[in-house]
Amino acid sequence: MGFLDFLTGRARLEKPTLDALFAMSAAAVTLEVNLGLTPAGKAAIAFKPFSSRRFRESGQDLQAMLASSGAEFGSQVETSTDEYGYEWLVVSDPDAEDQVTQLGVVSQILTENGFGEQLLCAVFAFDGDGQHVRLIYNFKRGRFYPFVQTGKERRDTARELELQSKLEQELPLEPELERWFPLYGAPV
Repeated sequence: MGFLDFLTGRARLEKPTLDALFAMSAAAVTLEVNLGLTPAGKAAIAFKPFSSRRFRESGQDLQAMLASSGAEFGSQVETSTDEYGYEWLVVSDPDAEDQVTQLGVVSQILTENGFGEQLLCAVFAFDGDGQHVRLIYNFKRGRFYPFVQTGKERRDTARELELQSKLEQELPLEPELERWFPLYGAPV
């Protein structure tokens, strides 16, 4: 925060970190081979929408590009809005690498069009042993964390910590546990 930002009470938004997102491709193999967790066939990216014309045009360009690349990868892409007004782009594809590529395209396009600060998170879903595990990527921090939901608004913290210890060599993980925000309403 600069001096003028301090005086005016405004803070600059951090630019998103995109590179670490692609570590999920290698981690998906480890999750499947070592932990018995298979891709659930869906991943999503959440962002805070703007109502500006430029953002809507960028969104239309994004939709067209995703439809085109989705056809190439065999992915389906749909959009939704959650109860808080955040936009979600959900990619349905059985291949985790295709999911990572599609979400990478979304984040890159939004960043190149000046909307990178609007990116909130990417969520990758995995299933195994009767559990639904999500790995959440926080764009502002450039780090992942596990989230295991066990009920409407309950989570399995012990399992999350176990996953952290098993994935620390594969993914850049968020070290501050208080930043492991649950996403109970994520569409994946």
